[in-house]
Amino acid sequence: MKIINYFCIVLITSLFTACGSGNQKASSLFEISLEKNVNQVNQNQEIGISIKNKKEKEIENVQYSIDGTIIPLKNDKILINIPTLGNKVLTAKITFDDQTVSINKNLKVLSEKAPEIYTYTIINEYPHDTKAYTQGLEFYNDTLYESTGKNGQSFLRKLDFKTGKVFEQIDLDETYFGEGITILKNKIYQLTWKSGLGFIYDLKSFKKLDNFQYGKSREGWGLTNDGSKIFKSDGTEKIWFINPETMTEEGYIETVTNSSIFNSANELEYVADKIYANVYQKPSVMIIDSKTGAIEGVINFSGLSDIITETENWDKANNVLNGIAYHPERKTFFVTGKFWNKLFEVQIQKK
Repeated sequence: MKIINYFCIVLITSLFTACGSGNQKASSLFEISLEKNVNQVNQNQEIGISIKNKKEKEIENVQYSIDGTIIPLKNDKILINIPTLGNKVLTAKITFDDQTVSINKNLKVLSEKAPEIYTYTIINEYPHDTKAYTQGLEFYNDTLYESTGKNGQSFLRKLDFKTGKVFEQIDLDETYFGEGITILKNKIYQLTWKSGLGFIYDLKSFKKLDNFQYGKSREGWGLTNDGSKIFKSDGTEKIWFINPETMTEEGYIETVTNSSIFNSANELEYVADKIYANVYQKPSVMIIDSKTGAIEGVINFSGLSDIITETENWDKANNVLNGIAYHPERKTFFVTGKFWNKLFEVQIQKK
């Protein structure tokens, strides 16, 4: 019996050892080598690539891919052209000795071009509640909807943007720190910051319909939508896609420039396939391709804070630009800030 047990132990041990070595076999045999040992490339960049053959195996075929997109090899070079940008995994599927293995290499894929710089012209100035720590701003049928933050001061309201008159308001429980909002198919969606919880309201009655919880996204920052899906920022480089029927996250894009991955998208607004995103604690707004994540432009709103009147709630570190809404009939943007006394209607143009 002891002899049988001994052989069983040896057999089991050998099986586990074989499986372990099998898992490591590909990386011990091969390695992806990029020209100049780079770990980041730009969209539509051509770069030299090869397989480091550590054991001098006879390689029959190599196929490269990123996120399932096949990257053709031509003259020992690959052309990077993929649907979305950001942190990626470059995979090489290698056939040798009648077997196939896959090896990976982490790679940052950045935007093809540097962001263009935009500026603004003030069209009108309107009053803004200096007790409103603005986190979300959106128009619907010429009515402005606003969500504010800070525990004990968070609310959702709809108002006349010209006069500041409040039509209706819902105050959040003091345990919640309100964040971004968006309006889709007669419903208002509102985020909270760190509670992992959002609220859904009926647009007409302004009554709360339901709650929803976040999935993989970290926190609640900004919301917008393209008419069919909801976009959500969470304080990272990711902007998530949410299915409004299930309120589940079904993917994301990562926001990138031509030189880095950027992680400061805050309040969001969607206009013509672009996401306009306040840069966290900065007087600027990014213009992001909603499909690829490329930051195509940056709007410099420096100067607005110079014409704001400081109030009793003023805190220079926190009373920054936040809140952007597009008025489709007027074809202008409206921007404000946290505890600002003014709401600005602006036109945006290249500098």
